[in-house]
Amino acid sequence: MLYGRTTEQERLAKLVAGARAGCSGALLVRGEAGIGKTALLDWLAETETRADADSGTDGTDGRELRILRVTGVEPEADLAFGGLVQLLWPVQDRLSALPEPQAAALRAVLGTGGEQRGPDRFLTGLAVLTVLADLAEDGPLLCLVDDAQWLDQATAEALLFAARRLAAEGVAIVLAGRDDGFTAPGIPELQLSRLNFEDSSRLLADRGRAPALRSQIITESAGNPLALIEFDAARRDRPHQHAPLPVADRVFSAFRSQIGKLPERTRLMMLIAAAEGRGDLPLLLRASELLGVGIGDLEEAERTGLMYVMDGTVTFRHPLIASATYQGSVLARRIAVHRALAEAAADPDCRARHLLAVATGPDPEVAQELAAAAGRARGRTAYAAASGLYGHAARITTDHHQRASWLADAAALALAAGHAAQADRLAQEADELTDDPAVGAQVASVRAAVVFELGDQSEAAHGLLARVGDAATPETAGLLRTAAAYGWLAGDADAVRAAAGRLAAGGCADALVEGLDRLCEDDAEHGLPLLARFLAGRLDGPDTRDADEQAVRMLALTCGMILGDDEAALDLASAEVRWCRSQALIGELPYALDVLAQNQVLAGRHRDAEAAVTEAEEIARDTGMRQRLVRLGAVHARIAAIKGDAQRVRELADATPAALRTGVDCARVLLDLGLGDFDAALTRLDPPPPGPDRYTWLSLSTAADQVEAAVRLGRPERAEEALRHFESWAQAGTGAAAAPWAQAVVLRCRALLSDRPEEFTRALHLHEKGGRPFERARTELLYGEWLRRARRRNEARGVLRSALATFERLQAEPWMRRAGAELQAAGEHLVTARMLADNLIDRLTPQELQVVRLAKDGSSSREIAAQLFLSPRTVEHHLYKAYPKLGVGSRQELVLLDLT
Repeated sequence: MLYGRTTEQERLAKLVAGARAGCSGALLVRGEAGIGKTALLDWLAETETRADADSGTDGTDGRELRILRVTGVEPEADLAFGGLVQLLWPVQDRLSALPEPQAAALRAVLGTGGEQRGPDRFLTGLAVLTVLADLAEDGPLLCLVDDAQWLDQATAEALLFAARRLAAEGVAIVLAGRDDGFTAPGIPELQLSRLNFEDSSRLLADRGRAPALRSQIITESAGNPLALIEFDAARRDRPHQHAPLPVADRVFSAFRSQIGKLPERTRLMMLIAAAEGRGDLPLLLRASELLGVGIGDLEEAERTGLMYVMDGTVTFRHPLIASATYQGSVLARRIAVHRALAEAAADPDCRARHLLAVATGPDPEVAQELAAAAGRARGRTAYAAASGLYGHAARITTDHHQRASWLADAAALALAAGHAAQADRLAQEADELTDDPAVGAQVASVRAAVVFELGDQSEAAHGLLARVGDAATPETAGLLRTAAAYGWLAGDADAVRAAAGRLAAGGCADALVEGLDRLCEDDAEHGLPLLARFLAGRLDGPDTRDADEQAVRMLALTCGMILGDDEAALDLASAEVRWCRSQALIGELPYALDVLAQNQVLAGRHRDAEAAVTEAEEIARDTGMRQRLVRLGAVHARIAAIKGDAQRVRELADATPAALRTGVDCARVLLDLGLGDFDAALTRLDPPPPGPDRYTWLSLSTAADQVEAAVRLGRPERAEEALRHFESWAQAGTGAAAAPWAQAVVLRCRALLSDRPEEFTRALHLHEKGGRPFERARTELLYGEWLRRARRRNEARGVLRSALATFERLQAEPWMRRAGAELQAAGEHLVTARMLADNLIDRLTPQELQVVRLAKDGSSSREIAAQLFLSPRTVEHHLYKAYPKLGVGSRQELVLLDLT
């Protein structure tokens, strides 16, 4: 029976009722030790099982609630995927229904297949999501996760990734953890408070405690349920005991006192169980035999209720009892127990964990076993566990070179696990130990990546440059390419120049870095053709993604935008997104989606861009990529600026750190221009100095905005520098790199400055070759305004109607108003501005749009789920909501719709 938990019980019951109705949800139950978290989970499991039994559900109709349970174990907190094995072992037969990359990931976790191939640690989380959704196809599913603070990080990440992405599968996940030991961003929380006096009194009364003594016990326990029970029991033996200690310490002390009264052989068996941690009775018995004790020695612990032995599992009544047993034993005995467990263990990872506890000094053999375990953990993408094992191996090896190498591996894996500060510390330690160029290169790469992740890309570039001599070598060429990429992304021309110079000095120059170097000198004439050559090789040559540093891959995605080659840029970004999806590279997908969204905005595909960047935000939030999150606002800001949504643009500006606000500020220039605030549009941003910032897609777009603002203010001289740079860039793109839209915008700007209408007509002729519909509509609007002022009203109406149609499709309200006003002035009989076009895709949410498009192309729900990192049931849910919005009733009817 539970006391004082009515509200909490109702909330948990509601969560499970939702799962029974097909809705998913997750909840974190949080509270101090002994507050009743486990009791609440036990109550929920028993209540739901009883409800099925009372209703006559026996599973034959497929609607019985299935319960999966896992309990974190303190000794296994560093054992890769130990918790996930416990959770999924009973349902491993369901892995065959998963997409092969996901099935392979879980087989590697469970030890029933080879090691997982691929670098993304979040693939396992996606696999967990899929298998839970698959189980829920048979009926509602409840996952209970107790002592979450002791889950290994790999398990915690996988479960939380799945929990955040549940929607309509019929899965309920309840996690329970201590106040300060477990965090679950994005998961609702239920905080358990201590019992009040009335509920505490009822608890003691039901245990037969006389009213006269209840008040003192309640005062000492401070309403902690476990303390109430243990202090009540202690009072029966020692009625006058007083201990002015914190409640948790007093409960702990009470357990140690009970343990201390047991026979020595019983205490040894309890210590073996506490050190083993998982309750594996066969392993415990093998180890106990080595130490001269046996199963019969647990009898007294069972009799006193401290432990239970059931169904081949040994369980402590409360985790604090295991902690009290272990911490109450002397070091020598703990070492002896771990040595016996290591000798008895059949699982090499389990053996490594116990050997780690045995090693109190240098031990080359144990170090090798730990390193082997680290390699296995890395193969399963349990990067945090692998990092810890390599670090431990490094501490106890006697090989100086091997120590540095393992520390470097530990640093790289800590970074992959998202622990930037720990990675930097390990890399620094390795750096001080080695003069090996290969290890040094790895260390330098890790330290630079840490700085990059923390947001200082320029420092990352210079950190790499500091590690390299005046000329590149085969070992350092990759570092210099990465340094150039960091420098360009940071807008640091000096870093790009230094990297290019050293690559050239070593005979290792390549088109990418040389092209960037030329652009830093404002030499677009020679720089752009070099980037075009690099881009052509990227599109048509062999796939080098696996060999490239991530920073180089990131930069390669932007080359098409630097060139203004929108078609190539969109193709490259789309291919990168498809590759990340096919390889389940969830950690790298947000950047690829961001670049894809930027290109989609330029192509006028705003809804697609919003869907891409929304997905990128969700993944970045789920995977803890804080820096990537704050960089995603530029796409939203650009779309909001085109729509004239000033409040949204201001909100995005306020939410973006000043150092990362350039993209949002460029959007504000466009917003100012659309709203007629030409002075703000002209003065908000200074022209960037020579270097990388001059060649971002946003800076290039803003140049034309400022030219128009200057002309409308009657101060065309203020636009000369911006136009000169934009024109030199546009004219440098010759041959395959030519961008008709860019040439058209140059002509538009000239027409504004010179009042020569033939420039407008030439511009529109170039716009007909495709690219950037918003820019074409702006050219049409400006030409229509000129024609109307020149009293050529019939001609004006034709181009203005075309401009208005594009602005309507893009929902560009300020520009619609301008085009509509010009049309009326040109004699078009418009009572009011046209209504927004009823575009089908505007009826859908971003995720619905993604799902519907894939379904229209013939992908199954399972295939769509694998691509979008959702469950198949969630895909079906989105389709169910989308069909009535689109006026269809099935997938077959989707093929008849225009969803462009």
